[in-house]
Amino acid sequence: MSGSRRRGGGHRLSEQRETVSLNPVFTRPGEATELPRFRLPDAESLPETAYQIVHDEAMLDGNARLNLATFVGTWMEEPADRLYAEAADKNMIDKDEYPATAAVEARCVTMLADLWHAPDPRGAVGTSTVGSSEAAMLGGLALKRAWQHRCRAAGHPTDRPNLVMSSAVQVCWEKFCNYFEVEPRYVPVSMEHKVLDGHDLAAYVDESTIGVVAVMGVTYTGMYEPVVRIAAALDQVQADTGLDVKIHVDGASGAMVAPFLQPDLLWDFRVERVVSINTSGHKYGLVYPGVGWALWRDETCLPDDLVFRVDYLGGDMPTFALNFSRPGAQVLAQYYVFLRLGFDGFRRVQQACQDVAVHLAHGVAQAGPFELWNEGRDIPVFAWSLRPDPHRTWDLHDLSERLRTRGWLVPAYPMPEGLADLTVQRVVVRNGLSLDLAEAFLTDLRSQVEHLESTGGPGGPRPSGGFRH
Repeated sequence: MSGSRRRGGGHRLSEQRETVSLNPVFTRPGEATELPRFRLPDAESLPETAYQIVHDEAMLDGNARLNLATFVGTWMEEPADRLYAEAADKNMIDKDEYPATAAVEARCVTMLADLWHAPDPRGAVGTSTVGSSEAAMLGGLALKRAWQHRCRAAGHPTDRPNLVMSSAVQVCWEKFCNYFEVEPRYVPVSMEHKVLDGHDLAAYVDESTIGVVAVMGVTYTGMYEPVVRIAAALDQVQADTGLDVKIHVDGASGAMVAPFLQPDLLWDFRVERVVSINTSGHKYGLVYPGVGWALWRDETCLPDDLVFRVDYLGGDMPTFALNFSRPGAQVLAQYYVFLRLGFDGFRRVQQACQDVAVHLAHGVAQAGPFELWNEGRDIPVFAWSLRPDPHRTWDLHDLSERLRTRGWLVPAYPMPEGLADLTVQRVVVRNGLSLDLAEAFLTDLRSQVEHLESTGGPGGPRPSGGFRH
């Protein structure tokens, strides 16, 4: 039992509702246990007891393999699982205590710099992070600080920086602008300009612009933004005004897809205006969460006064991060994947994902009254909308709820500013979603569409607001 210690009053029945009960049928005889949910228990419990309680509650989560909403990796090989468990206790920030892990991190940075065509991969600088959101914010901070240095040197004010990006950027960029006091300047998407493509960019850029964000794999639809065209528009801005505006590439997903599936596409450090790139190791880098990477073309692109040097962990260690202590397991897992797959292995994995995405996209187009937004030929992600029909009484939110009854998580959400009246659904194909599972999804999709068509579905108004995951 949970003991006699009490906090505050209350009826015994309500107290029971706030406890976790363990039935001895599922444990060793005599181990019936009741533990409080919202305060520390009075005494210890057996490891097996604590494990079963947590394990049983976590079973109520959805099946990660059937989550077609998330970009985050949900599968790794057994040796990677073993390596992950072995390194869970390593603190990534303590490079003096764990020099081998620190060396692996540096190797991963150089490998990525080479993959992204840095002029001198050994001269590129970078760091691992807890994810691409932190990595993106570090890229934004470097843009802001470099802009401040230029302004101060020229005697210009630094109090009103702005950052130019598509209205379809991921929420981390909204957070960056909010937290670090940068004005976000959103270029609305439209049916004519589905992504930020350089159109009308000069109207958003001025002497207070710290940079432009180009996204390789828009969260809403998976489409690439054409970095070369954005750079060309900025070249014209510089020719007309003298403003030299740099590009940060948010490659959360695409930076680990484009090098393998679209190797001739110019989006990385081959484009002179690109000074920094971020990616998610835990998305198409094929690692469990959470690990991201931020890289700069060379050390001149990362202002030195953003780098802290700490010596109380046993040595002089430079660090540029929003986070401090974090496990080193994900970095070692990233290195494992790099060694395990190599370039050809990555190409085959990403190609298999894209093949499934294209197959699914064509299947969805035939499964109901749907119009594809794209086919998953950039990153393996695609979206679709409903064909207009004034007599239809169900919508994509209803379909999303129906698919959930079969275990599939497929979000429905309004598009961002410029297309906010359009609702779409999106599928993310990750490593582990086989053609067999894809066919199972299409079977369930057709079945749920037939159900909604025959019953009419609940329909009704839906909450407004963008989708940011």
